[in-house]
Amino acid sequence: MSMIKCISPVNGEVYAERPALPLELARQAVAHARQAQKSWARRPLDERVNLVLAGVARLNEMVDEVVPELAWQMGRPVRYGGEFRGFNERSNYVASIAADALKPILVEESDRFGRRIEREPHGVVFVIAPWNYPYMTAINTVAPALMAGNTVIIKHASQTILVGERMVRAFVEAGVPADVFQNVFLDHETTAALIAAKSFDFINFTGSVEGGRSIERAAAGTFTGLGLELGGKDPGYVMEDADLDAAVDTLMDGATFNSGQCCCGIERIYVHESLYDAFVEKSVAWVSNYKLGDPLDPETTLGPMAHKRFAATVREQISDAISKGAKALVDPKLFPQDDGGAYLAPQVLVDVDHSMAFMREETFGPAVGIMKVKSDSQAIELMNDCQYGLTVSLWTQDADRASRIGRDLETGTVFMNRADYLDPALCWTGVKETGRGGSLSVIGFQNLTRPKSYHLKKVTA
Repeated sequence: MSMIKCISPVNGEVYAERPALPLELARQAVAHARQAQKSWARRPLDERVNLVLAGVARLNEMVDEVVPELAWQMGRPVRYGGEFRGFNERSNYVASIAADALKPILVEESDRFGRRIEREPHGVVFVIAPWNYPYMTAINTVAPALMAGNTVIIKHASQTILVGERMVRAFVEAGVPADVFQNVFLDHETTAALIAAKSFDFINFTGSVEGGRSIERAAAGTFTGLGLELGGKDPGYVMEDADLDAAVDTLMDGATFNSGQCCCGIERIYVHESLYDAFVEKSVAWVSNYKLGDPLDPETTLGPMAHKRFAATVREQISDAISKGAKALVDPKLFPQDDGGAYLAPQVLVDVDHSMAFMREETFGPAVGIMKVKSDSQAIELMNDCQYGLTVSLWTQDADRASRIGRDLETGTVFMNRADYLDPALCWTGVKETGRGGSLSVIGFQNLTRPKSYHLKKVTA
């Protein structure tokens, strides 16, 4: 029996491990979910919504366990208190719109005809969740899927192996039937076999581009619906009329919070030449104030990356950029805790260009490159010069200008004067190799259900 292990970035030791479910037992879990789905969907919508919210509330009661568990599993400092703010915001919002999002579209209701389009749950939804924000990314699909009448099977990344287990425990303790929401521990081979056998009616995956390709290959020919949120290389553009201090504060936080391991983290910044020098100076000072160290220490503001191999990728990109002419501005002596392993000092690079992997490939670490630009057109060209497209962050006092620029950008979300945020009222989506589909908002409910048309002729004369 193979074991799935979480190697803690705190000390490099095994923090938790679970046996991988054999294929036959995994099939049984799916069968139980499928058997439970119809009766779950027949429950009144408000009952399903209230049970999901009760599960969310129960998880909140576990805060004292959840927060240190996250620190041990993926390195986020305990001072930030877990993911409950976003987890709760997203759950509460989708609950508030569920009735409207799922209500039938009425075309005609007369003495002759009843014509309408109803939303019907897909059936069994498979959620493959990542380690960087394991609760918030999971709830994006789990909450609306359950509310819409689907059953859900969740599989978390090995780095956050305990998260799915804890979520399901909370929801079941709150009253959600055990077969309606299940956690599984699966290896890649079993996961692929289940997908290829059309075990699921919809799959939501958040992770790497290669992971997304593997999901697509496994699902080929099954016609299973897929939602894929994959890589990112999100840019910021600081225009000449930007609030400089606000831009520095938000963009540097967006580039380095959670050790830069954010789906919509800022990885490259383009600054108008009139503000460039001041922006760089303030940014280096901002980043230099971090305290790198043990995430279980409440004084720590920057923890280790989730795994030493992730940190190695960041170091390799930085080293490659420097070899091609880039300059690193953050003094490494400020961060003696950088051990060459999972503990990695933050960094700001200048004299960068798009010949460097650091400016075009996903870094996913606490490092950012800053380039000088002369015009909107130059900034647009550079922002689009990337295989990814999740979010962009535009800094200006002119909303009309931001909207005009936004229409020329190949991205899923355009922010103005903010960054690294997921608004549950808007569709979370991406373009190019960032993936396809969308979660949250009314559109999220639409993606987790299918339309069924009713054409009822009431008279035969």
